[in-house]
Amino acid sequence: MIVPFGHIFILAGLIFAMGLICLVAHRNLIMTLIGVEVMMNAAAIAFIASSLRWKLMEGQVFVLFILAVAAAEVSVGLALVVSMYRRTGSIDPDHYDILKG
Repeated sequence: MIVPFGHIFILAGLIFAMGLICLVAHRNLIMTLIGVEVMMNAAAIAFIASSLRWKLMEGQVFVLFILAVAAAEVSVGLALVVSMYRRTGSIDPDHYDILKG
């Protein structure tokens, strides 16, 4: 590998931290979904780095599963956001008390 292994994990950690900050700090459902996506991409970077380091294919297979889960999460998440926006007129999660039983 041209880039040192530790540097890739530092990059993955920084990207994961940015996604976590986006998830926690913003009170907007779309930004929350983006934060989750960024965190999943950081995990994918870590799996790819590990796969290249130890020359095993399992890390790359996990990345394919991560991408599939991310695509499904985006489609279902955005469908729920659009549905709730039509009901409440807001994308603020504090206004979504309609689901409480």
